[in-house]
Amino acid sequence: MEKEKVEHSGIFGKNSELIFSICCGALLGIGFGLSFMESVPQWVSLGMYIGAYFFGGFYTAKEAIETILKGGFEIDFLMLVAAIGAAILGEWAEGALLLFLFSLGHSLEHYAMGKAHKSIESLATLAPKTALKKDENTTKEIGIEELEIGDIILVKPNTRIAADGVVIKGSSAVDQAPITGESIPVDKVAMQNADSNELSLKDVPEESRAFSGTINGNGTLEIKVLKLATDSTVSRLITLVNEAKAQKSPTQLLTDKFEKYFVPSVLVLVVILCFAFLVIDESFSQSFYRAMAVLVAASPCALAIATPSAVLSGIARAAKKGVLIKGGRPLEDLGVLTAIAFDKTGTLTEGKPKITEVIALEGISTEELLGDAIAVEELSDHPLAKAVVRDGKERMDGKEIPKADSLEAVLGKGIKANVGSDKIYIGNLDLYEALDDKKPSKEVVKKIEELESNGNTTILIRKNDTYMGIIGLMDTPRESAKATLRELKEIGIEKMIMLSGDNQKVADAIANEVGLTGARGSLLPEEKVEAIKQLKQSESKIAMVGDGVNDAPAMAASTVGIAMGAAGSDVALETADIALMADKLEVLPFAIGLSRKAKGIIKQNLWISLGVVGVLIPATIFGFASIGIAVLIHEGSTIVVVVNALRLLGYQRK
Repeated sequence: MEKEKVEHSGIFGKNSELIFSICCGALLGIGFGLSFMESVPQWVSLGMYIGAYFFGGFYTAKEAIETILKGGFEIDFLMLVAAIGAAILGEWAEGALLLFLFSLGHSLEHYAMGKAHKSIESLATLAPKTALKKDENTTKEIGIEELEIGDIILVKPNTRIAADGVVIKGSSAVDQAPITGESIPVDKVAMQNADSNELSLKDVPEESRAFSGTINGNGTLEIKVLKLATDSTVSRLITLVNEAKAQKSPTQLLTDKFEKYFVPSVLVLVVILCFAFLVIDESFSQSFYRAMAVLVAASPCALAIATPSAVLSGIARAAKKGVLIKGGRPLEDLGVLTAIAFDKTGTLTEGKPKITEVIALEGISTEELLGDAIAVEELSDHPLAKAVVRDGKERMDGKEIPKADSLEAVLGKGIKANVGSDKIYIGNLDLYEALDDKKPSKEVVKKIEELESNGNTTILIRKNDTYMGIIGLMDTPRESAKATLRELKEIGIEKMIMLSGDNQKVADAIANEVGLTGARGSLLPEEKVEAIKQLKQSESKIAMVGDGVNDAPAMAASTVGIAMGAAGSDVALETADIALMADKLEVLPFAIGLSRKAKGIIKQNLWISLGVVGVLIPATIFGFASIGIAVLIHEGSTIVVVVNALRLLGYQRK
């Protein structure tokens, strides 16, 4: 059986193999019925059987010849030899039955496997073939391959988005399920200042990011193209999934090795059995028949398809949930993890600092403190400054904010600017140590140290000679982090640690908040690799979860590398074994559960296939089963194995 093919085309289209099989069965039935009618010449029945041989053996012979021309042979060849052997013995009806059941089993198996393939190949139909390109006041429909970076496309309501890019006009709810697996449409709004030529998709906030193949809601959007059609997320997904299908799992490699030695052994046994009449009291035809029956019984068809069918179904189910698994090895390894290491920023945390504390000192109101801080920080492009402006304005709730000017930066320490006639200073304690002799009080220093011990980054604000207050900021944990880690612990992942480049105090604070078993801070990328190697000495299988950029070396060193937010990130898709497309940590328990289910189904399939072969070989050797019985049980087991694997397509984590 050729593992890569899932359907055959011919004069009847993709169902040709099934129609040929039905024709074979019909001719077999007619011929068998006519053989009991004395008034009908015997050659009529024989003609029906020969016709059954043609229809039942056509695709079997076709695959056997194709394989032989490539320098090998598979189960199809063994089945063809057994059918020819039955004809030589004059057992035309039994040979036709063998070909009918084998071809029927093949066609049904291809149909079932096709369902799993189509779940994946449907990705190829996601992206529309054309886009509405906007030029000044006109729009023109062009092929997506003609789109260039910087082009503006118009996306009408309830149509698919044609390119990866940034929303520059309009708002709408977009169904991102085809790419990220998110079940709820995501609200999209235009991004401010999106006219930069250096803008890349990863720099675009989630609420303005658009993916090719996703479905627009009821609003009209204008999108600036940031990726060519060949580099779009959906295009890379298709490429990676096709590569994943070709990768074999450890179990599959093991069964391939088993078949390599098993098939020649069977052929040797068959040759020996052909000459059994020399040592036992039976005719050559009886020995030859027994050898053909053993040949059918020993063909490991179910064994050959047992693992690939489960792996393919598992990958397809994961893709629908927004989890890209790159082949059988990571699919199997994911289910046997004993420990998981997490990066902090962007993995367990939001990746964006937020205001956590606003402490106004005596004689200063919170509004005055925030007003002056926002006024000065609006002039800065530092990430902490942006957080102060964003969160500070929310807390001010529309209150008037003064204007600042004359910004000066003090490298690594802070900034200063004028608000009206006042000089405002914002920075860390080092700024004020070097500024003048107006040092902050011991109480203020103690409060800052207390905040920093809890993982906050602090800024101290001073107006002229008066200290106004302290603002604490922290990269806060994802809302889903704590619940997800609890779920992981419930399913048996006992060791969960954080490997972070941040200082140890910050790492410990986040670890305690989300429920990790440990944290290591102040690590460089190469030190993360060393930490993974140390963990592997105590833990048999360990995963590294990160953003796929600075964590790539640690991912490569781990058993399974898992990338967050791979949709739109080239590096994450390329470096990781598994990619969580929607940047949602909460799908990790689903992926691990799916892996365990897949591994369980693979084991079931192997036991079924090996068990059937183990029972049928002695049964045919000792004459308890005929060729017809052997092929009926044999093909039945193949269908059972495939249907069992297809259960993964409907997997739901309880």
